[in-house]
Amino acid sequence: MSAPGVVSFTQQGWEQVLAKVKRAVVYLDAACAESLHWGCGSTRLLEAVGGPEFHLREFQSDAVGGGVKQPKAVFVLSCLLKGRTVETIRDIICRSHFQYCVVVTAVSHAVHLTANHVPAAAAAELEGQHPVFEQLEEKLCEWMGNMNYTAEVLHVPLLLAPAAPHLALTPAFASLFPLLPQDVHLLNSARPDKRRLGSLGEVDASTLTPKLLLQIRCLVSGLSSLCEHLGVREECFAVGSLSRIIAADLANYAPAKNRRKNATGRASVVFVDRTLDLTGAVGHHGDNLVEKIISVLPQLPGHTNDVMVNMVELTALQQEEENQNVVAPGCLAQSNDTAAKALWEALLNTKHKEAVMEVRRHLVEAASRENLPIKMSMGRVSPGQLTSYIQLFKNNLKALRNHCGLLQLGLATVQTLKHPQTAKWDNFLAFERLLLQSIGESSMSIVLSQLLPMIKPSTQRTNDDYNLEELLILLIYIYSVTGEFVVDKDLGDTEEKVKKALAQAFCEESELSPLLQKITGCDSSINLTSHKSKIAVDELFSTLRDIAGARSLMKQFKSVCVPGNHGHQAIYKPLLKQVVEEIFNPEKPDPVDIEHMSSGLTDLLKTGFSMFMKVSRPHPSDHPLLILFVVGGITVSEAKMVKDLVASLKPGAQVILLSTRLLKPLNIPELLFATDRLHPDLGF
Repeated sequence: MSAPGVVSFTQQGWEQVLAKVKRAVVYLDAACAESLHWGCGSTRLLEAVGGPEFHLREFQSDAVGGGVKQPKAVFVLSCLLKGRTVETIRDIICRSHFQYCVVVTAVSHAVHLTANHVPAAAAAELEGQHPVFEQLEEKLCEWMGNMNYTAEVLHVPLLLAPAAPHLALTPAFASLFPLLPQDVHLLNSARPDKRRLGSLGEVDASTLTPKLLLQIRCLVSGLSSLCEHLGVREECFAVGSLSRIIAADLANYAPAKNRRKNATGRASVVFVDRTLDLTGAVGHHGDNLVEKIISVLPQLPGHTNDVMVNMVELTALQQEEENQNVVAPGCLAQSNDTAAKALWEALLNTKHKEAVMEVRRHLVEAASRENLPIKMSMGRVSPGQLTSYIQLFKNNLKALRNHCGLLQLGLATVQTLKHPQTAKWDNFLAFERLLLQSIGESSMSIVLSQLLPMIKPSTQRTNDDYNLEELLILLIYIYSVTGEFVVDKDLGDTEEKVKKALAQAFCEESELSPLLQKITGCDSSINLTSHKSKIAVDELFSTLRDIAGARSLMKQFKSVCVPGNHGHQAIYKPLLKQVVEEIFNPEKPDPVDIEHMSSGLTDLLKTGFSMFMKVSRPHPSDHPLLILFVVGGITVSEAKMVKDLVASLKPGAQVILLSTRLLKPLNIPELLFATDRLHPDLGF
């Protein structure tokens, strides 16, 4: 049996759920559905349910209830059982004929006690007891209409959606994003009678909003369960202000104390704030096919990490736009198809050119196994060539069924290679390289002025021009890679020119995208006045200044740009690369910006004694397993870079990469301009 990891952790959780679902109507929320999708696939759940009269349903207030022939329900939820969530459960049960209800929550009972304001001392005395769950069980029987019916409430840590053995996402926390300096003002206004916070460096758990703190505790609960599955006692480290709060909460998470005493393995968990380096998230330097697929294909509805693959090509339907919704879309996650899974993992870990060749190789081998009349052609792989191989499977139902996962990945590749945005990818890359060179040689005002001629109203734009969302991505790139800068008169004037051009372009936009609606606060371009547009652009540039100053509290990781000279071009040096290199620095100096979070008196004493005695302070390279958690999302290229870097710096070391979501460039402005960062929707 393989060593415990993110895949076995997820599958073990789902096995507990599958044991409960026989002949049940199953209600899933979006985050749990995504965990199932990547962890073991919906077919496993359907097989476990059995019978045509039993269904999977989305957990929502207007979900269809259970009929007379459907006496059992299982609710699988990623959130706290509180408020609106419990009301939805009640409403579904009250319009059903259930006699047996099971509610599975991904949040531990200990966190439910916290959410219900039970003091820590009282919660410690309740260890092993589950009063919140027991009270809900009684309510379930009451709603079913008979106290003798069966109700069960249990915790199963369905935290992760494993994209690969080394990479997993946390769908329930896809919106969790590090704070910006502007958030400090909002925190201050929410606590007028308390000491004012001067900077992000002063933000701690006591200063956060109750909902954000509870969201962090829900995440910590899941991470503690992961560490238990891995059999490790963790040392927690952080780079960045929100990461510091999460790491401290995990280090001091009371329910983990007994687990840590019995753990035989050791691990370092390092949390990193995404906002310290947005260059890597919006940049186009990642030479990876999967990154391009995720960026250009439409998102799978209800998911944050997968896309829709148009499967019409494998049917007799015409390739018309209206037919795209007739056939269910394909996707990237292929958890039950061994061959497709192997190809997916190869695509994650290879460069674009090799990945396309790998897709061709898998298609050729599959066609050969099915004795399909394949015509071999060597040389450069084209979309047409891949399409011709895929078409061979079209009228062969057995071959289609045997290789369905592979064909979905093949079609995703073809549709990405043919997509107009893929051609634009190279334009972005060329301009970003030009910007990098300019940043090393010129003032910020000159760099910014290069954008001015590109800002055009929708009536004057061609397909080759950048639209407003793409210009936002370039602005984020410029401000993040530049870092702190001095605002002089030239820069002030240039910024005003860019702001004026953007405000004008916003007003002249024929239709506002969802992102532009969020930024401007207008749901239609008709309602967007020049005054509203100017205010929106001023706020946008305030956010850009925050992005530039995100590393101001760092001492070692101040820059992500290595300036060029006569012999070398300027290069972008990812913050994650700097962090990993520092962790595995053979000299093992005391980390400057990688902060250790103590977990009690022993650690505090050790840290204190190390100031005047030869006591080694905890170091993130001390243990054989490194868990690196990027708060705010990670790109496929970054995941590959970290995996390869750890293998080269410390062969034999194991690394698990966790993050809140897989990123494409457009996600960053969406997350930056989200209005609920400090007040997340926790379902109650």
